[in-house]
Parts: sequence; structure tokens; C-alpha cells
Amino acid sequence: MIKEFEEMENYIISGRFKAGVSWERFTKKVTSQNEKNAEAKVYSLIGSEHGLKRNLIQLESITKE
Repeated sequence: MIKEFEEMENYIISGRFKAGVSWERFTKKVTSQNEKNAEAKVYSLIGSEHGLKRNLIQLESITKE
């Protein structure tokens, strides 16, 4: 069975993450199949860049470009 091709879309996600004792703001542009996968990708990117767990990352807005 052939699955229908899902088009990739751009999402702009902004939020903040815990950096020491303060919170730093960020904005990331990611390409993903849907909003849920875009969120997971941002958690993964920020977490790996800064050595953080997901509970130290807060997503504030997600917009489709």
C-alpha cells in the first residue's frame, strides 16, 4: 500500500529555556510534517545544544510559516 506524501511545512517556535539562574528566550525555525513533530524537534534541538531536559524548556508560541 502506498502512503500519500505528506508535505513538509515550516514552523516558527519561540519560547525560553533555563540557563543557570535565569531564563533565556529563543526562536527556532524548523521544517516538519506537523505541529506535534515540530515541537518534538525543538525540544530535541534545544535540549542537545544546552544539555537540558524538556521540563527546563518552555514553548510559548508555534506559528506555521
